This record gives sequence, C-alpha cells and structure tokens, in this order.
Amino acid sequence: MAQVPFLSIVAPCHNEEEGLREFCRRAAAAAAAAAAAAAAAHSVAGDAFELILVDDGSSDRTWEIISDLAADVPQVLGVRLLRNHGHQLAATAGLSASRGERVLLIDADLQDPPELLLMMMPIMERGADVVYGQRTRRQGESWFKLASASLFYRALSKLASVTIPRDTGDFRLMRRRVVDILLAMPERDRFIRGMVSWIGGRQVALPYERDARFAGTTKYPLRKMINFALDAITSFSTTPLRISTWLGMMSAGVAIALLVYTFVRWLQGETVTGWSSIMAAVSAFSAIQLICIGIIGEYLGRLVQESKRRPMFMVETIVRGSEHAELSIAFSEMSASDRRTALDAAFASEEPPRSQKNSRIG
Repeated sequence: MAQVPFLSIVAPCHNEEEGLREFCRRAAAAAAAAAAAAAAAHSVAGDAFELILVDDGSSDRTWEIISDLAADVPQVLGVRLLRNHGHQLAATAGLSASRGERVLLIDADLQDPPELLLMMMPIMERGADVVYGQRTRRQGESWFKLASASLFYRALSKLASVTIPRDTGDFRLMRRRVVDILLAMPERDRFIRGMVSWIGGRQVALPYERDARFAGTTKYPLRKMINFALDAITSFSTTPLRISTWLGMMSAGVAIALLVYTFVRWLQGETVTGWSSIMAAVSAFSAIQLICIGIIGEYLGRLVQESKRRPMFMVETIVRGSEHAELSIAFSEMSASDRRTALDAAFASEEPPRSQKNSRIG
C-alpha cells in the first residue's frame, strides 16, 4: 500500500498556465517546511506531503504543465476532469483524491499565500479541527467586486441557518475527519465554506491580507458570482421562502384593503376611473407573484437536480510521475476507504521517491 502522506494540498485549476509553476514552487516549499516542523511530533519525514492539482476543463496548457510538474516533482498528483465542472466540484474532486491526515484547500492563483500554511499548522496542533483564512484586505480587486462581496457575506450571515464567518473563502486547513464528513455529504450544488461551517468542531480564523492575482484573469465574472450567491443562499437558508410567504400575505392584505375601499366608495355613489392606478396595482401584484414563483423555482430546481443522482464529477485521467491512470466513473460516489483503495490500485508501480532534490519546479 502506498505511503499515506501527512499533508495534502488541493488546488483546483482552470486556465492557470501563467502562474501554475510558481504556485507549485511556493506550495511545495511551504508544505515541505510545514511537514518538517511537525516531523518530531508525528514521526513523519519532512517531505511527507502531496500536492494535488485538479484541471477543471481548462482550454489552455494547464494540463500539459500539470503533467510536466508531475513528472518532475514526485509529490505532485494531477487530476484531469472530463469537462469543466466549476470550482466547487473541482475542489471536491481534489479532496476526494487526497490522502493526508491534514488537508489544505487553496486556489492556484496565489491570491491566498501558501506560506500561511506555516501559521495554520501550529493552530491545528493546539486542537483546531479547521483553520480558515479570513481576509482583512483584498488587493487588486475593483470597488464593485469589494462592495458586492461585502454585501453578499453580510446578507448570507443574516439569512443562513448556520454561522458562516464573513469575508472567508475556501482557503482552509482541515483535519482528515472533517474532510471525510464533507465528502460524505451528497449534495451536488456545493458551497464548501458553508458545508465546513455546518460540520462544526473547533474552527479558528487566521486573519490575513489577500494578494492580487499572480497572473491571468479572474474566473468569477458577474454571472458566476450571482449563481454562486444563489447556490450559497438556497443551500443554507429557507428564509427566502419565508420572505415570499410574507410578501404574499402582505399582497393579500393590500388587495383586501383595496376591495373594502372600492366597496365603500361604491356605496357612497362615487366611482373612480383611473387607468394608471389600476395598471400600477396590477403590475405590483404581478411582480410580487413572479418573485415568489422564482424563489420557489430555485428550490424546486435544486430538488430536481439532486434527485437525478448523476455523478458529482467525472475524472478523465490522473497522473503521477510519468504514469497515467484512470479511475472508475463511480469514484465520486465511493466511500472514503473505497476511494483510497482505488487510488492505491490506480498506480501499480512502486511508490515514487520522496526526495525533492532533483525536482525542477520553477
């Protein structure tokens, strides 16, 4: 059986060819230093880690670079998805392939510095189950992105049924048991930071300043940001349904008041003609009805998608060293033990050497 690493670093990648080698260099250096610092307490070698790079259907040379890195760096495991599944499912695929006792989830754009791992590890040594990065500043982002992100996190904190820390992303270090619980949660429309908060345990914030992107452009345009916000809110709150109920009750109350007013004026022998007021009332009630139907439709659509039970993600190939292998299409639905067995069986060759002395990361 393959040696189980002490630390896994999981990084979803989508069109990250420009900065991927630099990310690998910095992440590997941080992982080696962090594992070495914990070696005495856990009796592991200083480089007992793995770096899992997940290609989420990239259209550039991301997969070619991942393959080259896997050939050059023994600790790199490349996972190529069959198509673009989106950031949250790509992260889930990487977590599913991880074997470490501690797992760091981080984006490959270097906005979240991998070196913060060295500060996260001591906090986990003191008993934390999750150590998550909490942004104090966000460099290199527009005022609109900052304002919309601030509005989203504050609205989510008011609506969500669980406490989700503000100004946090998916950048976090987790214990193995937390990762296994997370992977056992079956929903397809995933909001990982909220799901980790729902799991509970001792979760500790690490404040930091988020850097600007090292290279490339953001993979979250306005459309994806809105969809992500809808997924987050509908995953962890039924408050919008209650709001639609209250809107309906308010509309009904206003309609009854208008009927009473109209009847009283009719008894007084007064008739009021007003096309504009009638159209305004009809338009207002119609808008409220459509909003309520739309809210219900969001939840109903999620139920339909979940009921189909399609695979959460599909892996085209995985690569370690120069060896490529395939995983079962049911890999995403396997239990934690079955996934580890499948990963061990994927590469029949001997475990690659753990030394990094001849690695060519840069």
